[in-house]
Amino acid sequence: MFEGFRLERVVLTEATLRVRVGGSGPPLLLLHGHPRTHATWHRVAPVLAERFTVVCPDLRGFGESSKPADTPDHSGSSKRAKARDCVELMRHFGFDRFGLVGHDRGSYTAFRTAMDHPGSVSRLVILDGIPIADALARCDARFASAWWHWFFFAQSQKPERAILADPDAWYGGEPDVMSEDAYADFRRAIHDPATVHGMVEDYRAGLGIDRAHDEADRAAGRKLACPLLVLWSARDDLEQLHGDIVEIWRGWAADVRGHSLDCGHHMAEEAPEELAADLAQFFEGPTGTRPTIPT
Repeated sequence: MFEGFRLERVVLTEATLRVRVGGSGPPLLLLHGHPRTHATWHRVAPVLAERFTVVCPDLRGFGESSKPADTPDHSGSSKRAKARDCVELMRHFGFDRFGLVGHDRGSYTAFRTAMDHPGSVSRLVILDGIPIADALARCDARFASAWWHWFFFAQSQKPERAILADPDAWYGGEPDVMSEDAYADFRRAIHDPATVHGMVEDYRAGLGIDRAHDEADRAAGRKLACPLLVLWSARDDLEQLHGDIVEIWRGWAADVRGHSLDCGHHMAEEAPEELAADLAQFFEGPTGTRPTIPT
């Protein structure tokens, strides 16, 4: 995986992240979703690295990155805390401003990074997501039935016990779709109790502190300062549950566009060529200053 990329462990103020870095050109930060690691980008990142400097971390709490300490408000797993990691990580590589892509749970961190640090994010791509506050405000029986895991994962201890009883049965995954190496990386993550707890904590933060941050921004009239591209999987249920995805995001951004891709939920694995082409087109042109990447 990731031919030509370096694998590093970057020590930040609040977390230590496992990171892949490769390519040259304007900087792009790619954030994975649940229950994946940065390995989900292994088919997309090398294509983008022909034009961009591509940075792919395991989010804190996920994969082989450090796990935050537990607190009653789950603030260590909040998207605001993870946003601080993103900005500090990119500054570690010499980038004060960068393009940002987030998929699934990573889309919430990407959104929060662009909201909290508008000077750092030049362009934003959201994959398979709408803001947490919108998803919960629109919650009905269909949403609760289809996305029941949001509410189950918010419970104490029970989710970890259920998942770890048989992680492979719980999460599935196919090596012929993901690739053997990416599948092995994924399996290491879902069989690690600390990582399972970290991933579940991300959901606990979502229903509480993350929603509160979104609602505070909405009440204050804050919106994204950068152009936004929204892509979603035609064979997943985001559009079925929420209707016009672009219209929802117009409540948060003045410059927004989007469309679906003909694939299932894990689009970086199922439609990497189409996704890479859409990302390259959106980010084409300078998105930051390119330094010499340290060896």
